[in-house]
Amino acid sequence: MQGVRFTLRNHTLSGTIIGNIVEKTQGRASGIQAPDYGAEKGTLTLVIRPSRGWSALNLADLWHYRELIYFLTWRDIKVRYKQTVLGAAWAIIQPFFTMVVFSIFFGRLARIPSDGLPYPIFAYCALLPWQLFAHALTESSNSLVANERLITKVYFPRLAIPISAVLAGLLDFLIAFVVLIGMMMYYHVKPTLAVWTVPLFVVLAVGTALGVGMWLSALNVQYRDVRYTIPFLTQIWLFATPVAYSSTLVPESWRALYGLNPMAGVVEGFRWALLGKAEGPGALLAVSVTIVILILVGGLYYFRRMEKTFADVV
Repeated sequence: MQGVRFTLRNHTLSGTIIGNIVEKTQGRASGIQAPDYGAEKGTLTLVIRPSRGWSALNLADLWHYRELIYFLTWRDIKVRYKQTVLGAAWAIIQPFFTMVVFSIFFGRLARIPSDGLPYPIFAYCALLPWQLFAHALTESSNSLVANERLITKVYFPRLAIPISAVLAGLLDFLIAFVVLIGMMMYYHVKPTLAVWTVPLFVVLAVGTALGVGMWLSALNVQYRDVRYTIPFLTQIWLFATPVAYSSTLVPESWRALYGLNPMAGVVEGFRWALLGKAEGPGALLAVSVTIVILILVGGLYYFRRMEKTFADVV
């Protein structure tokens, strides 16, 4: 997009009104040029150009549209369970039956160590942050293409779309978390004093999904091959994350390097905070947090840089 030029001839707008137009639009779309009154008397030209280079993140603009994020999130939640027989029960069915399959094959047949915990609760506790991450990653990566009509018709910060796709998955997480509480009561597992850190690990999982989702959603607009790689990517990522097994199986000398997978720190930290039998994540978590910050900041800048092309390419 090279820019949009508005020319008003014989306009009757006062200077105050013109100033208000520029003031209101400058905060919404970067690259707006001040009105040029031109050589011809009575002619006003307002040029809106896309931002160039690595523009500022302009997070204040995102905050201004927080109500839009709320409605997009609510829309995604309602659409997901619309015309389903079981409704929100799907939020429990998926992790629960995955836990059953893992318990049969990894717990009973392969006898994978579970840090002294019953294998079902060991696996289910790890599946919760993993399901949150996998769902948020898939939905946010496809969100821009799925909202093509909205993007091409009105202006708003495009970042609102992947953010709302990620936030919509939190409701499923909360519903499935109730089952985990029931399992802890059934297996007589008491939460540790570190239970207050659970929200921090949830934020870390959401940050990982949002960071990767921003990269993939922007790439997906340019190259639709990305959508076909996402299911494959999540499957590989699942087995690279200590969901079905403990990170203690990884040699200690490799443990910090294993933290390059940010979900390794999230899953191990989640287990440690709630079940308490595993070792503290330590160096693995420190590496994971650093990687999440890098992915998130890099994703933000890349998304903002490519944002100006979305309406033309999508």
